[in-house]
Amino acid sequence: MSKLTQLLCLADLNKDQLNGLLELALEIKRQPAKYQHALAGKSIALLFEKPSLRTRVSFDVGINKLGGHSVYLDQQNGALGVRETVEDFGSNLACWTDAIVARVYQQKTLEQLAASSKIPVINALSDLYHPCQALADLLTLKEHYADLTQVHLAFVGDGNNVCNSLLLGAAILGMRMTVVTPQGFAPNVMVQQQALAFAEVSGAKLVFSSDLAAIADADAVYTDTWLSMGSKNEPAAIEPLFRPYQINSDLMQRFALKHFMHCLPAHRGLEVTSEVLDSAQSLVLQQAENRMHAQNAVLVNIFS
Repeated sequence: MSKLTQLLCLADLNKDQLNGLLELALEIKRQPAKYQHALAGKSIALLFEKPSLRTRVSFDVGINKLGGHSVYLDQQNGALGVRETVEDFGSNLACWTDAIVARVYQQKTLEQLAASSKIPVINALSDLYHPCQALADLLTLKEHYADLTQVHLAFVGDGNNVCNSLLLGAAILGMRMTVVTPQGFAPNVMVQQQALAFAEVSGAKLVFSSDLAAIADADAVYTDTWLSMGSKNEPAAIEPLFRPYQINSDLMQRFALKHFMHCLPAHRGLEVTSEVLDSAQSLVLQQAENRMHAQNAVLVNIFS
Protein backbone atom coordinates (compact mmCIF):
# COMPACT_ATOMS: atom_id res chain seq x y z
CA MET A 1 0.00 0.00 0.00
CA SER A 2 1.37 3.40 -0.94
CA LYS A 3 1.84 6.04 1.74
CA LEU A 4 -0.79 8.74 2.24
CA THR A 5 0.10 12.40 2.69
CA GLN A 6 -3.33 13.36 4.07
CA LEU A 7 -6.99 12.27 4.10
CA LEU A 8 -9.53 14.87 3.04
CA CYS A 9 -11.89 12.59 1.10
CA LEU A 10 -12.09 8.88 0.23
CA ALA A 11 -12.16 9.86 -3.45
CA ASP A 12 -8.44 10.62 -3.07
CA LEU A 13 -7.77 6.89 -2.48
CA ASN A 14 -7.56 4.06 -4.98
CA LYS A 15 -8.85 0.55 -4.37
CA ASP A 16 -5.48 -0.80 -3.20
CA GLN A 17 -5.02 2.06 -0.73
CA LEU A 18 -8.53 1.67 0.69
CA ASN A 19 -8.22 -2.10 1.04
CA GLY A 20 -4.75 -1.61 2.52
CA LEU A 21 -6.08 0.74 5.20
CA LEU A 22 -8.78 -1.76 6.15
CA GLU A 23 -6.26 -4.60 6.41
CA LEU A 24 -3.92 -2.41 8.46
CA ALA A 25 -6.78 -1.44 10.78
CA LEU A 26 -7.57 -5.13 11.35
CA GLU A 27 -3.93 -5.82 12.18
CA ILE A 28 -3.71 -2.87 14.59
CA LYS A 29 -6.89 -4.05 16.29
CA ARG A 30 -5.55 -7.60 16.65
CA GLN A 31 -1.97 -6.68 17.60
CA PRO A 32 -2.02 -3.24 19.28
CA ALA A 33 1.30 -3.79 21.07
CA LYS A 34 3.07 -4.01 17.72
CA TYR A 35 2.13 -0.36 17.01
CA GLN A 36 2.49 1.19 20.47
CA HIS A 37 5.44 3.33 19.35
CA ALA A 38 4.23 4.16 15.83
CA LEU A 39 3.68 7.85 16.72
CA ALA A 40 6.53 8.20 19.21
CA GLY A 41 7.63 11.84 19.31
CA LYS A 42 4.67 12.99 17.22
CA SER A 43 2.16 15.65 18.30
CA ILE A 44 -1.23 15.84 16.60
CA ALA A 45 -3.54 18.88 16.76
CA LEU A 46 -7.22 18.00 17.21
CA LEU A 47 -9.10 21.01 15.86
CA PHE A 48 -12.86 20.93 16.49
CA GLU A 49 -15.41 23.48 15.29
CA LYS A 50 -18.26 21.04 16.11
CA PRO A 51 -19.14 19.12 19.28
CA SER A 52 -18.03 15.49 19.41
CA LEU A 53 -17.92 12.37 21.54
CA ARG A 54 -16.75 9.47 19.34
CA THR A 55 -14.45 11.46 17.07
CA ARG A 56 -12.67 13.33 19.83
CA VAL A 57 -12.24 10.40 22.21
CA SER A 58 -11.33 7.86 19.52
CA PHE A 59 -8.62 10.11 18.09
CA ASP A 60 -7.29 11.20 21.49
CA VAL A 61 -7.12 7.67 22.93
CA GLY A 62 -5.95 6.19 19.63
CA ILE A 63 -3.05 8.63 19.31
CA ASN A 64 -2.04 7.81 22.89
CA LYS A 65 -2.13 4.07 22.17
CA LEU A 66 0.22 4.69 19.23
CA GLY A 67 2.67 6.52 21.50
CA GLY A 68 1.82 10.02 20.28
CA HIS A 69 0.55 13.19 21.92
CA SER A 70 -2.62 15.12 21.05
CA VAL A 71 -3.54 18.77 21.61
CA TYR A 72 -7.27 19.58 21.66
CA LEU A 73 -8.41 22.93 20.29
CA ASP A 74 -12.05 23.99 20.32
CA GLN A 75 -13.87 27.26 19.75
CA GLN A 76 -12.65 28.80 23.02
CA ASN A 77 -9.87 30.08 20.78
CA GLY A 78 -12.45 31.84 18.63
CA ALA A 79 -14.14 30.74 15.42
CA LEU A 80 -11.78 29.72 12.63
CA GLY A 81 -11.19 32.58 10.22
CA VAL A 82 -12.46 35.24 12.66
CA ARG A 83 -9.74 35.88 15.25
CA GLU A 84 -7.15 35.06 12.59
CA THR A 85 -7.34 33.57 9.12
CA VAL A 86 -7.55 29.83 8.59
CA GLU A 87 -4.25 30.07 6.71
CA ASP A 88 -2.50 31.74 9.66
CA PHE A 89 -4.00 29.18 12.02
CA GLY A 90 -2.69 26.32 9.89
CA SER A 91 0.79 27.72 9.34
CA ASN A 92 1.21 28.36 13.08
CA LEU A 93 0.08 24.84 14.01
CA ALA A 94 2.72 23.52 11.61
CA CYS A 95 5.40 25.19 13.76
CA TRP A 96 4.66 22.82 16.64
CA THR A 97 2.61 19.83 15.50
CA ASP A 98 3.13 17.03 13.00
CA ALA A 99 -0.45 16.71 11.71
CA ILE A 100 -3.90 18.28 12.03
CA VAL A 101 -7.13 16.36 12.62
CA ALA A 102 -9.99 18.76 11.92
CA ARG A 103 -13.76 18.52 12.45
CA VAL A 104 -15.12 21.54 10.61
CA TYR A 105 -18.23 23.06 9.09
CA GLN A 106 -16.87 23.46 5.56
CA GLN A 107 -14.68 21.25 3.37
CA LYS A 108 -12.85 24.34 2.10
CA THR A 109 -11.51 24.94 5.63
CA LEU A 110 -9.68 21.59 5.45
CA GLU A 111 -8.25 22.51 2.07
CA GLN A 112 -7.04 25.86 3.43
CA LEU A 113 -5.45 24.16 6.45
CA ALA A 114 -3.68 21.63 4.23
CA ALA A 115 -2.39 24.28 1.83
CA SER A 116 -1.14 26.64 4.53
CA SER A 117 0.31 24.15 7.03
CA LYS A 118 2.07 21.78 4.60
CA ILE A 119 1.59 19.00 7.19
CA PRO A 120 -0.88 16.09 6.94
CA VAL A 121 -4.52 17.06 7.48
CA ILE A 122 -7.16 14.42 8.30
CA ASN A 123 -10.84 15.13 7.77
CA ALA A 124 -12.68 14.28 10.99
CA LEU A 125 -15.97 15.55 9.45
CA SER A 126 -17.00 18.35 7.12
CA ASP A 127 -20.19 19.42 5.41
CA LEU A 128 -19.42 17.14 2.45
CA TYR A 129 -17.54 14.13 3.81
CA HIS A 130 -16.89 11.95 6.86
CA PRO A 131 -14.13 9.61 5.61
CA CYS A 132 -13.03 8.34 9.03
CA GLN A 133 -16.56 7.24 9.83
CA ALA A 134 -16.87 5.47 6.48
CA LEU A 135 -13.56 3.68 7.05
CA ALA A 136 -14.80 2.43 10.42
CA ASP A 137 -18.07 1.30 8.85
CA LEU A 138 -16.32 -0.56 6.04
CA LEU A 139 -14.02 -2.14 8.62
CA THR A 140 -17.06 -3.28 10.61
CA LEU A 141 -18.63 -4.85 7.52
CA LYS A 142 -15.32 -6.51 6.65
CA GLU A 143 -15.31 -8.20 10.06
CA HIS A 144 -18.67 -9.78 9.21
CA TYR A 145 -18.21 -10.30 5.46
CA ALA A 146 -14.63 -10.95 4.38
CA ASP A 147 -15.35 -10.11 0.72
CA LEU A 148 -16.84 -6.63 0.57
CA THR A 149 -17.55 -6.98 -3.15
CA GLN A 150 -20.31 -9.42 -2.17
CA VAL A 151 -21.91 -7.04 0.35
CA HIS A 152 -25.14 -5.12 -0.24
CA LEU A 153 -25.21 -1.98 1.91
CA ALA A 154 -28.38 0.12 2.06
CA PHE A 155 -28.47 3.71 3.30
CA VAL A 156 -31.83 5.19 4.27
CA GLY A 157 -32.56 8.81 5.19
CA ASP A 158 -30.71 12.04 4.44
CA GLY A 159 -28.02 11.89 1.75
CA ASN A 160 -25.53 13.64 4.02
CA ASN A 161 -21.75 13.64 4.53
CA VAL A 162 -21.75 10.10 5.96
CA CYS A 163 -23.78 8.85 3.02
CA ASN A 164 -21.42 10.63 0.61
CA SER A 165 -18.33 8.95 2.07
CA LEU A 166 -19.94 5.50 2.25
CA LEU A 167 -21.02 5.90 -1.36
CA LEU A 168 -17.49 6.72 -2.48
CA GLY A 169 -15.99 3.88 -0.45
CA ALA A 170 -18.49 1.34 -1.77
CA ALA A 171 -17.92 2.52 -5.35
CA ILE A 172 -14.14 2.30 -5.07
CA LEU A 173 -14.25 -1.20 -3.55
CA GLY A 174 -16.81 -2.64 -5.98
CA MET A 175 -19.65 -3.11 -3.49
CA ARG A 176 -23.39 -2.96 -4.03
CA MET A 177 -24.97 0.09 -2.39
CA THR A 178 -28.55 1.31 -2.43
CA VAL A 179 -29.34 4.85 -1.27
CA VAL A 180 -32.99 5.57 -0.44
CA THR A 181 -33.89 9.14 0.48
CA PRO A 182 -37.00 11.33 0.49
CA GLN A 183 -37.37 13.47 -2.62
CA GLY A 184 -34.95 16.42 -2.45
CA PHE A 185 -32.56 14.78 0.04
CA ALA A 186 -30.40 12.68 -2.31
CA PRO A 187 -26.60 12.68 -1.95
CA ASN A 188 -24.58 15.53 -3.41
CA VAL A 189 -24.75 15.44 -7.23
CA MET A 190 -20.98 15.80 -7.62
CA VAL A 191 -20.46 12.87 -5.23
CA GLN A 192 -22.96 10.76 -7.15
CA GLN A 193 -21.08 11.45 -10.39
CA GLN A 194 -17.75 10.59 -8.77
CA ALA A 195 -19.16 7.37 -7.33
CA LEU A 196 -20.66 6.31 -10.65
CA ALA A 197 -17.30 6.91 -12.34
CA PHE A 198 -15.55 4.73 -9.74
CA ALA A 199 -18.25 2.08 -10.18
CA GLU A 200 -17.52 1.81 -13.89
CA VAL A 201 -13.97 0.76 -12.99
CA SER A 202 -14.67 -1.42 -9.95
CA GLY A 203 -17.92 -3.03 -11.01
CA ALA A 204 -19.83 -1.58 -8.06
CA LYS A 205 -23.63 -1.52 -8.35
CA LEU A 206 -25.17 1.75 -7.16
CA VAL A 207 -28.88 2.48 -6.90
CA PHE A 208 -30.53 5.81 -5.98
CA SER A 209 -34.22 5.73 -5.10
CA SER A 210 -37.01 7.05 -2.91
CA ASP A 211 -38.68 3.63 -2.75
CA LEU A 212 -37.92 1.60 0.39
CA ALA A 213 -38.48 -1.64 -1.51
CA ALA A 214 -35.07 -1.06 -3.12
CA ILE A 215 -33.33 -2.05 0.12
CA ALA A 216 -34.83 -5.56 0.26
CA ASP A 217 -32.41 -8.30 1.35
CA ALA A 218 -29.57 -5.87 2.13
CA ASP A 219 -26.81 -7.26 4.33
CA ALA A 220 -26.86 -4.06 6.37
CA VAL A 221 -29.14 -1.03 6.51
CA TYR A 222 -27.59 2.26 7.63
CA THR A 223 -29.31 5.42 8.76
CA ASP A 224 -28.31 8.71 10.34
CA THR A 225 -30.03 11.64 11.99
CA TRP A 226 -32.64 13.31 9.79
CA LEU A 227 -31.17 16.73 10.57
CA SER A 228 -27.41 17.04 10.18
CA MET A 229 -25.46 19.23 12.59
CA GLY A 230 -25.47 22.78 11.24
CA SER A 231 -28.46 22.22 8.95
CA LYS A 232 -30.81 25.18 8.54
CA ASN A 233 -33.87 22.97 8.05
CA GLU A 234 -36.50 23.03 10.78
CA PRO A 235 -37.06 19.65 12.49
CA ALA A 236 -40.85 20.10 12.48
CA ALA A 237 -40.79 20.77 8.73
CA ILE A 238 -38.79 17.71 7.70
CA GLU A 239 -40.12 15.09 10.14
CA PRO A 240 -43.27 14.31 8.09
CA LEU A 241 -41.04 13.72 5.04
CA PHE A 242 -38.70 11.35 6.87
CA ARG A 243 -41.10 9.52 9.18
CA PRO A 244 -41.93 6.85 6.53
CA TYR A 245 -38.19 6.07 6.34
CA GLN A 246 -37.79 5.22 10.03
CA ILE A 247 -35.85 2.00 10.68
CA ASN A 248 -38.00 -0.16 12.95
CA SER A 249 -38.54 -3.87 13.59
CA ASP A 250 -41.35 -4.09 11.05
CA LEU A 251 -39.12 -2.68 8.30
CA MET A 252 -36.19 -4.95 9.29
CA GLN A 253 -38.45 -8.01 9.06
CA ARG A 254 -40.39 -6.92 5.97
CA PHE A 255 -37.24 -6.47 3.88
CA ALA A 256 -35.21 -9.30 5.48
CA LEU A 257 -32.42 -6.95 6.58
CA LYS A 258 -29.56 -8.62 8.43
CA HIS A 259 -27.72 -5.84 10.27
CA PHE A 260 -28.39 -2.28 11.41
CA MET A 261 -25.77 0.51 11.34
CA HIS A 262 -25.72 4.12 12.57
CA CYS A 263 -22.82 6.54 13.09
CA LEU A 264 -24.39 7.96 16.29
CA PRO A 265 -25.62 9.97 18.07
CA ALA A 266 -29.02 8.44 17.39
CA HIS A 267 -32.36 10.08 18.00
CA ARG A 268 -34.37 7.22 19.42
CA GLY A 269 -37.91 7.11 18.12
CA LEU A 270 -37.08 9.24 15.09
CA GLU A 271 -34.74 7.74 12.47
CA VAL A 272 -34.55 4.47 14.42
CA THR A 273 -36.46 2.81 17.24
CA SER A 274 -34.75 1.70 20.43
CA GLU A 275 -35.88 -1.84 19.70
CA VAL A 276 -33.66 -1.93 16.59
CA LEU A 277 -30.83 0.20 17.98
CA ASP A 278 -30.40 -2.08 21.00
CA SER A 279 -31.03 -5.35 19.16
CA ALA A 280 -28.62 -8.18 18.37
CA GLN A 281 -28.71 -7.01 14.74
CA SER A 282 -27.25 -3.63 15.68
CA LEU A 283 -23.56 -3.01 14.90
CA VAL A 284 -23.40 0.52 16.31
CA LEU A 285 -20.98 -0.13 19.18
CA GLN A 286 -18.68 -2.15 16.92
CA GLN A 287 -18.71 0.80 14.51
CA ALA A 288 -17.89 3.17 17.37
CA GLU A 289 -14.97 1.03 18.54
CA ASN A 290 -13.69 0.71 15.00
CA ARG A 291 -13.44 4.47 14.63
CA MET A 292 -10.25 4.29 16.68
CA HIS A 293 -8.73 1.36 14.78
CA ALA A 294 -9.54 2.82 11.34
CA GLN A 295 -8.16 6.23 12.28
CA ASN A 296 -5.06 4.65 13.78
CA ALA A 297 -4.49 2.89 10.45
CA VAL A 298 -4.57 6.26 8.68
CA LEU A 299 -2.08 7.74 11.15
CA VAL A 300 0.24 4.73 11.03
CA ASN A 301 0.22 4.85 7.24
CA ILE A 302 0.96 8.58 7.10
CA PHE A 303 3.84 8.37 9.58
CA SER A 304 5.24 4.98 8.56
